[in-house]
Amino acid sequence: MDTATTGAYDDVRPAPRALATEAVHAGRDDLARQGLHAPPIDLSTTYPSYDSRGEAARIDAFATDGADPAGPPVYGRLGNPTVARFETALARLEGTESAVAFASGMAALSAVLLARSATGLRHVVAVRPIYGCSDHLLTAGLLGTEVTWTDPAGITDALRPDTGLVMVESPANPTLAELDLRAVAHACGSVPLLVDNTFATPVLQRPAEQGARLVLHSATKYLGGHGDVLAGVVACDEELAGRLRQIRFATGGVLHPLAGYLLLRGLSTLPVRVRAASASAAELARRLASDPRVSTVHYPRIGGAMIAFEVQGDPHELISRVRLVTPAVSLGSVDTLIQHPASISHRIVDADDRRGAGVSDKLLRLSVGLEDVDDLWADLDQALGERARVPVGAAEATR
Repeated sequence: MDTATTGAYDDVRPAPRALATEAVHAGRDDLARQGLHAPPIDLSTTYPSYDSRGEAARIDAFATDGADPAGPPVYGRLGNPTVARFETALARLEGTESAVAFASGMAALSAVLLARSATGLRHVVAVRPIYGCSDHLLTAGLLGTEVTWTDPAGITDALRPDTGLVMVESPANPTLAELDLRAVAHACGSVPLLVDNTFATPVLQRPAEQGARLVLHSATKYLGGHGDVLAGVVACDEELAGRLRQIRFATGGVLHPLAGYLLLRGLSTLPVRVRAASASAAELARRLASDPRVSTVHYPRIGGAMIAFEVQGDPHELISRVRLVTPAVSLGSVDTLIQHPASISHRIVDADDRRGAGVSDKLLRLSVGLEDVDDLWADLDQALGERARVPVGAAEATR
């Protein structure tokens, strides 16, 4: 592989292409001219250099603006060619100038908060619900930030001179509540809007086109898509990307090259996976909504592979009875996963705040995979338990 720079293929700028085409080719545009088909994995942690003066100059340049150093790679914490391929591809899919990958979604969010607070902008305005650990990170002030929770209509009034970020998630985890992102971006004024786009993916929405300046993904989920990689990524403009690279270099929250390779491979099937799983999810949501054992079903208007629903009975009993569906935290894999947010993903959120955001103790979150929809329904049907029996004569009495 030509490792003249961590972004060796960035000079290849094809004409605008459909998302499905970008998913397959972005980050790989230089391979054919190198005589390669599959992207190589560069596992090097360090790189030899006989030009120490030039290397020093490139490190100084990175310290100034966080731009990818020109020339050969320097050190794995500064950048990696395989990871850079994934970053280029994700930026293309989200329609942003750049993307910066991290070891996890929480590492990515932490880097954003640190980058903003380093400039004296430590206040965050956020709208619930969001992912439970993101909620906890903001509420606990672990990184020196202060948060004001509000509803979308209150964003403008919640802004302060030291507000460095507005954060929302749409569709939200786990209730799947949706926001008008364009209206939210307008309410932010000059304050950067960060949208967690993990559930929707760029297949269903591209928040940057609606005014978001930062787009966050737990890449562990749909971008990887197979439950075998832990990662996070922020798609944004190059100015913010430079600051995030500097934070990543200083804190060490780097993505392993093998994870970068798996994510790039995952992107190639992202549109197909999301659309197939979404079709099954829509059908399951329809069946659940018509089932008397289910009290409420939440399914986004934009579609997607996530369903949230509340049962008439004990949600823990349903969890214990599934056989094909996997009872596990996380989402976005090729297999279907179910979990009880109040017990797991949002357990860390204060109970009153959790319920106030619509995360009831009856709520279950279903991440629909690629299994046959009838097989999935058969498993959910039996896990829901017996349907209530109608007393003899009751039907005639209601006629």
